[in-house]
Amino acid sequence: MGALLALSSAVVYGIVDFAGGLLSRHIHHAAVTFLGQLGGLLLACAAALLMPAGTVHTADLLWGALSGVGSGVAMRFLNRGLSRGAMSVVVPVSAVTGVALSVLCGVLVLGDRPGAVAWLGIAVTVPALWFVSGGGGGAGKGTADGLLASAGVAVQYLALGQAASASGLWPVAAGRAAAVLVLLPDAARHARRLRLPPGRCVQALLIGAGAALGLVLYLLAAQRQLLAVAVVLASLYPALPVILGLALLHERISRRQVLGLLGAGVATVLLTLG
Repeated sequence: MGALLALSSAVVYGIVDFAGGLLSRHIHHAAVTFLGQLGGLLLACAAALLMPAGTVHTADLLWGALSGVGSGVAMRFLNRGLSRGAMSVVVPVSAVTGVALSVLCGVLVLGDRPGAVAWLGIAVTVPALWFVSGGGGGAGKGTADGLLASAGVAVQYLALGQAASASGLWPVAAGRAAAVLVLLPDAARHARRLRLPPGRCVQALLIGAGAALGLVLYLLAAQRQLLAVAVVLASLYPALPVILGLALLHERISRRQVLGLLGAGVATVLLTLG
């Protein structure tokens, strides 16, 4: 069940990434990021109210808030990179480095002990994500954005995974509130960019709500699965934008990306069995 929830999180994040990347080419990335976090806050609060929680401790909310800080950082630099057309750099760098940091911290700090099959799946995932995202052509600002986003991704996943299951979904809601606060200064600097047509506002809010749903699914997965495995499965999301681009935008897929998609499939099977 944990593996299925983590994979569902990856699917949701893949759709959000694809939609956010397209929207960031039409409106300023600061607007996509800030309005998205507001949409995520609304969905997370509604979900937390609907899903009964046992005991919510202050520590759980603080872990959720720290996760939200990571989310805010990740989405700010990810959307900035996507708005500059550096998807082939930002996506692989953020995904692969985020996975590596999360797994290392899970094993060295949190005491995760994946089995041999799971380790093999983790080892296959890193090159698979790199290939499926195009192999990381380019450098410069895209690389910096990807590295900064990856640090946020690692903090987002690791911190949220520390919240107790009895706290329900309130850590996710606390995280969305923290993300809004973290992004508020950047939004204030681009206040004019936030004046958008209603349709664009709704799109940004829905994208953020989708990202919050992805985090909810990840949190439920982390409560049922080794954190390192849940992180890796949830981080398979770069495969979906490639598939959607192929199906909806009629983009061409390279042999390297085909190899990456096959590797992602193998990694999914290994991690699920492990």
